[in-house]
Amino acid sequence: MWQVEGRAARTALEVCAEYADEALLNHSVRSYAFGARYAADHGLSFDAELLYVAALLHDLGLTAPFDSYALPFEEAGGHLARVLTAGLGWPADRRARAAEVIVLHMRDDVTAEEDVESHLLQVGTSADVSGLRLEEFDPAFRAELVAAYPRAGFGGRFLDLMTDQAGRKPDCAAASLVAGGLATRIGANQLDRP
Repeated sequence: MWQVEGRAARTALEVCAEYADEALLNHSVRSYAFGARYAADHGLSFDAELLYVAALLHDLGLTAPFDSYALPFEEAGGHLARVLTAGLGWPADRRARAAEVIVLHMRDDVTAEEDVESHLLQVGTSADVSGLRLEEFDPAFRAELVAAYPRAGFGGRFLDLMTDQAGRKPDCAAASLVAGGLATRIGANQLDRP
């Protein structure tokens, strides 16, 4: 449930592992796992390869090599997804979907009926970042996931990255999250408590 097989999934994992530190890499895998588990628990059909690739690439716009001076990190990550999936031979509409899922994960709530993969990435990232909906996941699943992909100081690292984005790009979604109490929500995340 934590990984997807195939060339695109392996490539996305390799790219994420090369450019992200352990905290961000593990967050990306956990985000996919939370989304996939949520889908299984709620009977939602989804494109596992698309969600996995998007999850592994969704925060690479926060890393120095892909941080855009002009674009919000999620839009930079969407462009990265387009380039990587073009190299994998994905058709234009599928490349656009990968970018869309990454961009929409930082927008207002997207329902599963509107866009299941974007919804699942929102669920997965929100659970991992701030503990939103954690009570909907079996505690044994959560413990096993964090044991396999440790937090490695993710909360503080992610807050630093988002605060940096907010300071440099005051009109971006990261700035709204920081202003809206992201630090408090990250600090209260049950995943970081024994």
